Amino acid sequence: MASNQRRAVSDGDIHAFREHLGNFTPGELMRLSEHFRPDLVYVIENDILTVLQELTARRVLTAQQAQGYSDWEKNHDSTRAAEGLVGDILAKSYAAGLELWTGLFALQSRWAHPNLHGMLDEIIQNGQNLLKENLLNEHGHTLEAELKACQEMHKAKLRDLTGLMKENKTPGQSEGEIFPIASRYVELKVVSDRHFMKQTHQEHEALAAAGELNEYRLQRRVKSELERITPDRLFRWCTRSRRVPLSVMVSGVAGVGKTTLVQKFIFDWAVGEHYQKFAFVFIFKFRDLNTVGEKRSLESLICQTYPLLRDKLPTVLEDPEKLLFIFDGLDESRTDLPLRKEEAQKLCLKPGDVKPISVIVASLVKQTLLKGCSVLLTSRPSKLAGLEAGVFHRVANIVGFLAKERERYFFTFFQDERVSREAFAYVRDSQVLYTLCYNPSYCWITCTALKPCFTSQAGKPQSAPKTVTQLFVSYVTHIMANHTQERPETRSMRDTLTRLGWLAEYGIKNHILVFDLKYLRDFKVEFSPFLTGFLVENPPTDNSSKVTYSFLHLTIQEFFAALVHYLDYKEDRFRDTMAKARTCKEGDYEIFSRFLAGLSHPATRMPLEKYTGKFSAEATRQVIGWLSEMNYEELQSRDEPKGKRRLMNIFNLLFESRNSQLVRDVVGKDPQLDFSDLYLMPVDCTVLAYVLKCCEEIGCLVLESCFIQNEGLERLSPELHKVRELSLLDNYLKNPAIKEIGKALVLPNCRIEALSLGKNMFTEECCADLASVLQNNRTLLSLDLKKNKLGNRGLSYLSRVIESTECKLQKLVLQGTGLSDESCESLCSALSKNSSLRHLNLSANVFTDRCAEHLHFLILTSLSHVELRLGLNDFSPEVEKQLKSLQREGQIIHF
Repeated sequence: MASNQRRAVSDGDIHAFREHLGNFTPGELMRLSEHFRPDLVYVIENDILTVLQELTARRVLTAQQAQGYSDWEKNHDSTRAAEGLVGDILAKSYAAGLELWTGLFALQSRWAHPNLHGMLDEIIQNGQNLLKENLLNEHGHTLEAELKACQEMHKAKLRDLTGLMKENKTPGQSEGEIFPIASRYVELKVVSDRHFMKQTHQEHEALAAAGELNEYRLQRRVKSELERITPDRLFRWCTRSRRVPLSVMVSGVAGVGKTTLVQKFIFDWAVGEHYQKFAFVFIFKFRDLNTVGEKRSLESLICQTYPLLRDKLPTVLEDPEKLLFIFDGLDESRTDLPLRKEEAQKLCLKPGDVKPISVIVASLVKQTLLKGCSVLLTSRPSKLAGLEAGVFHRVANIVGFLAKERERYFFTFFQDERVSREAFAYVRDSQVLYTLCYNPSYCWITCTALKPCFTSQAGKPQSAPKTVTQLFVSYVTHIMANHTQERPETRSMRDTLTRLGWLAEYGIKNHILVFDLKYLRDFKVEFSPFLTGFLVENPPTDNSSKVTYSFLHLTIQEFFAALVHYLDYKEDRFRDTMAKARTCKEGDYEIFSRFLAGLSHPATRMPLEKYTGKFSAEATRQVIGWLSEMNYEELQSRDEPKGKRRLMNIFNLLFESRNSQLVRDVVGKDPQLDFSDLYLMPVDCTVLAYVLKCCEEIGCLVLESCFIQNEGLERLSPELHKVRELSLLDNYLKNPAIKEIGKALVLPNCRIEALSLGKNMFTEECCADLASVLQNNRTLLSLDLKKNKLGNRGLSYLSRVIESTECKLQKLVLQGTGLSDESCESLCSALSKNSSLRHLNLSANVFTDRCAEHLHFLILTSLSHVELRLGLNDFSPEVEKQLKSLQREGQIIHF
C-alpha cells in the first residue's frame, strides 16, 4: 500500500514478519538489504529520530550511539546521517540487520511512508523471486554464441547513441558542449503517481510548465507521501498493482528530462549496470515514428531502426520476456493509442502483422503482441487524460530538480563557485525564477540569461530579471548580443523574428512542435546560425531521411508566439488567437498569455526594442484592454479551489504586466481576497505580495489552510500592514513567523484590526515577541490564538499587554491554548483592568473548579464583557451553574 495511511501492526504481525525473515539465509538477507539500501536511506532520512528511538529500544544501538547519529544529522544533514546508520548496522551483524528490518516493520503503526510500505511488501510478497531477479539483472541470460555476439553489437550501437550528452549551444559558440552522460547527469526525482487519472492533467501541466510545481508537494510530500522511484527500479515490484510491472508510463512536463532519463536508462543497460534481465532493449521516438508511413509491422520497424539484428530477429523475438521496448514522447504522436477495451479488436497478434504504429504500440502494452515483453512509455501529462486507469502497471512522474539538484546544476553551468553561488542566491530569493528551475531546460535558459548579469564587470544583480517574461527577454537579447557576426540589421532582425513568430504561433494554435522544411518555406523562415539559439535542426533518423526543426523549448515557442503580435500586429489574427485562448482547455495558453501580458510593459520589452525597433502601440493597448476585462469578482465569489487557482493565474498575468494601475483597476478598491484551502507556494506568495503592493488598502485577506509556512509569510509580510482583516489560520506557522507578522503590526500606518493566528505551531517561546508587538500596535481590535500551545508561561507575557490601558482589543480567543488553574488568577486580574474587551473565549483549556473564585471575580468586575466562553474545561456542573447565574442582562456566558 503505497500511501500515507498507517498500517495497524500487532505483536502477532511483527512475530510473523520476523519468522518470514528467518526463511532467508544471512547471505540472502544481506543481499536483500543491499538491494534496498538506497530505499532504506531515503526512508530513514525522512524521520531519523523515530528510527533511532526504535533501534535503541531494541538494543541495536546504545543511547550514546543514537545521540551520535542525531548530532550528525543536526551538524551535517539527514541523508548523510541515514547513510552512516544503515551502513554501520548492515556491517555490524546478521542479528542487527534482522532487528533493523523488524523495527521498521513495527514502525508502520506510527509512521506512514510509501517507500517503507513498498520495501516490506516486496520482501513479504516477492522476496525469493527478487533474489533470483537480482542475480539475473546483474549477470543477464545465458545466450548462445551467435546471439550473444549480436547482443554485444546491439549494445555497442546503443552505447554510441546514448553515451554523450550535447548541451544546448550557448550564444557565441559554434557548437553546444558535448560531454559523457555519466559525468554530468544530475539525478531527477521520479515519484509514483498513485493519483493517475484522478487529477486534471492539463491543469497540472499548465502549472508545472509555468514553474509552479507545488513546493509543498515536492519538499514535504515527496518524502512523506510520494514513493520515490529511481530509474533502475522502474520495473521492480509495484505495490499498487501487486506485481512486477510489464508496462510502465513515465510522465513529465516539457523539458523536465524524460528523454534524458531514457537516454541514461539505456546507457546504463548497455554498459551492464542494470536490468540485464532484458537481453535486448529497443528505443523508438514518436516524433520519428510519425514519418515512417501509415502502416508497418513490428518486424520491419525493428529491422529499419536496428539493421544489425535483421538476421537474428526471429530468434530475438522468440523470448518476449527478455525484451524491453521504449517509446519516447507519446505526446508527439499524431494519433492516439487504441488502449480502451472496446478497441481490442484493432490490436495485432504477430510481429509480422501490418498495422498503424499506434496499434503496434498499444498491442505491446496490452500484451496481445509478444506476451511477456516489457514496455516503457514517456509522455507529457496532457496526453494521459484520455487513458483508462490501470492500463499501465506503474505510472511514475518526473518532478525534476529539488533544491540540491538545482544548486548543483548552477555550479556545473558556471564552473565558478562564487558566480554560481551569487546567481543561485539571486534566483532562490526571486522564487518566481527559482520555481522555474525544477525543470532542467528552464535551468539552462535561466543560467544563460543570468550569465551577463553575474560574470561581467558592468552587470549587477539589480539589473537581473524578476519575472518570467523578463527572463526570456534577457535570454533572447543575450543571443542577439552574442551573435555579432550573423546578427542582421534592425529592420532585417525584426523581419526575421516576425517570420519565426508566425511559425511559432501557428504551431501553438495547431499543436505542432516539430516542423519540416515545408513549414519553414511557407513562413519564409531561413534557418541560419543566428536562429540556432531559438530553433534546433533535428538530423535525419533511421526512420526518416527528412531534416526537421523544433524550438529549443516549448516555452521559447510560446514566447515568440506572443512576441509576434507586438512586432507585426494584425487585428484579425490577434482577435482569432485571443478567442482561441478563451475557449481552449484550461492551461493550454497560460504561458503564452503571461508572455503577452509581460511584453506590454515598456521597461520589460525595452532591451528587445534596441534590436527590433518599437513594439506596436495598438497591440499594447489591446493587451492591456484584455487584461482589464478579467472578471475578478466572479472568480473571487467562487469557493472551490479551481476558481481560486484561476484567480491566482490572473494574478500571475498581472505580476508579469508590472502595471500597478492595471492591478488596481482589476481588483478594485478595498478588495476582499480569499484563498483559503488553496496551497500557496512561495512563488504564489511572491505574486500575491506584488498585487497587495499595488493596492492602497485591502479590506480582507483570508489565507486559511494555505500551507504558506514561514517562507511564504516572509514574501507577504512587507504588505500585510495594508490589510484590515487578516486570517493566517492553520498554516503550520512556527515561532519565527511572529517576527514577520510583527513587522506589519508595528508600522505607523498599520491598518490591521482583526488578526487570526489560530491552529498554527506557536508555543510559549514566541509570546514575549508577540506581547512586545502588541504593546506597540494601536489598531488591533480582534486577536485569535486558538489551538496554539501557548501554555501558562506564554499567557503571562500576554497578560501584561491585556492589563495595559493602551490595549484596544475587543475580542480575544484563547481556546485550546493549554491554559490551566495556574494562570487563571493572573489572567483574571489582567482582564479585570481591561475596559475594552467585549468577547473572550477561554474554552477547551484545562481550568477546574479551583479557579471558580477568580472567574467569579472577573465576571463581577469586568463590566465590558458581552460574551464569555468557558465550555470544554474541567468544571463540575455545580460550578458551571454557579458561574452562569452571575450572567447579567446583555451578557452571555457559554459552557
